[in-house]
Amino acid sequence: MFVDSHCHLNFPDLAARLPEVFAKMDENAVSHALVIGVSVPAFPEVLALAEAHERLHATVGVHPDDADAAEFSEAELVAHAAHPKVVGIGETGLDYHWCKGDLTWQHERFRTHIRASRATGLPLVIHTRESAADTLAIMREAGAEAGVMHCFTENREVARAALDLGFYISFSGIVTFKSAQELKEVAKMVPLDRMLIETDSPYLAPVPFRGKTNEPGFVKHVAEHIAALRGLPLEAVAEATRRNFFDLFAKIPRPAGV
Repeated sequence: MFVDSHCHLNFPDLAARLPEVFAKMDENAVSHALVIGVSVPAFPEVLALAEAHERLHATVGVHPDDADAAEFSEAELVAHAAHPKVVGIGETGLDYHWCKGDLTWQHERFRTHIRASRATGLPLVIHTRESAADTLAIMREAGAEAGVMHCFTENREVARAALDLGFYISFSGIVTFKSAQELKEVAKMVPLDRMLIETDSPYLAPVPFRGKTNEPGFVKHVAEHIAALRGLPLEAVAEATRRNFFDLFAKIPRPAGV
């Protein structure tokens, strides 16, 4: 069985065809998916999905790509995190690809999420793009305690630093791309007991679906590629990443035998 640790099922490409999405999950033995909060206006959609479907859970957060986005205060994040289906804080972090200039606002937004994570004990879901040094610096300075570096695309040194801080590393369909040679080396290096897999759907569909709309059922192909890279049975990667998911997002009821 597989788990998709990061997806956006409330986005239109997927929300309009949920029965088909769930059928594809069943076809590919994907038991659970984590639906990620990225904005204040969309959080009710994310939460409604999690409330309506036993196999879905949610996070609460504001993505770091929009300076003008409405903000959750620390108190609001903590309050939403009390909901039984909200199991993590984020997506949060830093993004220097889309955002330029004075990014004090982005740093403060990240710190707010870290404080909420510390207050609730829920793990962080961290986005970092072209900002690894500052992301790690703020994690250290603000005392980030637990979470996952989602859709990891950095090098071995950044991965080691995140692992040293106690974080998990999550691989998306990018690891299957021919051009992602450095990332493949990271996937060989990260300990199995600190690895997650995800789709980040509807984006970043893995080979052989690259360029198409991604969905949670495709997470199996991420696991297959990592297993091949490491010379492991697919079951070893599936079992480890599934166990890690329930270890990290411990608020989710743990299935028997995991």
